[in-house]
Amino acid sequence: MVDKLPASFERGTDGPKVIVAGLDGSDSSWRAVAYAAGLARRQNALLAVVYVQPLLTTGAALGAAPAVEATEEVARALEAELRQAVERMHGLHVPRWQFHTFRGDPYNGLVSAADELTADAVVVGASERAGHRLVGSVAVRLVKAGRWPVTVVP
Repeated sequence: MVDKLPASFERGTDGPKVIVAGLDGSDSSWRAVAYAAGLARRQNALLAVVYVQPLLTTGAALGAAPAVEATEEVARALEAELRQAVERMHGLHVPRWQFHTFRGDPYNGLVSAADELTADAVVVGASERAGHRLVGSVAVRLVKAGRWPVTVVP
């Protein structure tokens, strides 16, 4: 007979409890949030919608205050739009959700968010930028990290 030791945290053992969805305002990221909301609703999981505020470049750092204010304004606008979308679903079962902002590049910001929120799954939209074929998209990098199940929504 094997002695049972106290179980340490294990992702996804009884289905996801926290699903992180990346939101940057693009159409594919909104589709990712909608898809993640459906998953969260069906699994009775928490939907953590994450916007990653970009780091300031050297040029933007010279006028840092306006650049920081601009990224914070984007975060407020995305959260307001998300709240309006939830309100339009009045009467329907809406999953528990939270809106979070993290700073950094999109990949590292989502990794930090998933780690801090103890995510069981990550959902992102497919990249809509042409340059990602050369340097790799955030979605591909998340999949390659191999730390969570990652769903890429077109």
